[in-house]
Amino acid sequence: MISDAARRRYQAIVPPHVDDAYALARWLSGDAADAEDIVQDAALRALNALETANVERPRAWFLRIVRNAALTWMAKNRSKSLSFAGGADDLAAIETVDFADDDGSPEAILIAAEDGERVRRAIAALPQPLREALVLREINGLAYREIAEATETPIGTVMSRLARGRAALAKILEDKR
Repeated sequence: MISDAARRRYQAIVPPHVDDAYALARWLSGDAADAEDIVQDAALRALNALETANVERPRAWFLRIVRNAALTWMAKNRSKSLSFAGGADDLAAIETVDFADDDGSPEAILIAAEDGERVRRAIAALPQPLREALVLREINGLAYREIAEATETPIGTVMSRLARGRAALAKILEDKR
């Protein structure tokens, strides 16, 4: 039985971060429907945990639950030989065209859209730990400490993954020119 206090805490903590949770789950699972299932499972886990949990950073706390739910879900529902590299269209959180920065011409819009697609594909090609760190930092805007909490890794590992991920991303983009 869930207490009223846990329900109130849930309403204050979880709903503001559902969009970030879905984006992370979609990146990790590679599928929109699976991401919805993962976020729903994570929300239930969060509600149950709020009976006793002390939450200092709600966003990082909930994203850690989403990450763990995604990893559990994929372990149960994916073939052990399957290696996920992400989908090229999964980075919906990145705005590919900023009309304020270009002249609004069809050519400028097409170039911006093509560049955005190249970046999405390059991110999708990264190994999961590097992709995860980059998505949490560059798309969800988490601080290093929050990423460390969400992924349950030391902050030095987060910094290393971000550095390696950015370098790998730059190399992929340079090689495709």
